[in-house]
Amino acid sequence: MLAAGLLAATVIDIRTRRIPNLLTAGMAAAGVALAALGASDISIAGAMLGFLIGLLLMVPGHALGATGAGDVKLMAAVGAIVGPNAVIAAFLFTAITGGVLAVLVAMRRGRLIATLSGTGRLIAAPGEAKRTIEAPARANRFAYGPAIAVGSMLAMVLR
Repeated sequence: MLAAGLLAATVIDIRTRRIPNLLTAGMAAAGVALAALGASDISIAGAMLGFLIGLLLMVPGHALGATGAGDVKLMAAVGAIVGPNAVIAAFLFTAITGGVLAVLVAMRRGRLIATLSGTGRLIAAPGEAKRTIEAPARANRFAYGPAIAVGSMLAMVLR
């Protein structure tokens, strides 16, 4: 179920740059349902805590403008399926994967040097981060659903 949901989110995010609420809500509900039916190794409370942790881990990135609301909800849905401990690992692997994808996207767009130098400025002046990331002329944004998918699946495979 996790792989199917993440695959759907990845394809949709790459095509539309959005992750539908229906998909993330369905994944989260399925995670809780699996826990309730005993078809998962986590409890209902674990599914709900995993949802909350996944949500909270992604909120800072969203507040900075680095990720969209769909990305936040997707990580929360992952948490509902995998539970609180595994969602932390999924988040860490997602962050690493996202960094690698950001470098690849910057290279492909011919913006690697500008992206790397801009990263230093974002760290030094975090108040400017959201405006800089969202600036349409800079081509800074990319679909983050694939990073969540790869990071989450890596966390499950290496678990």
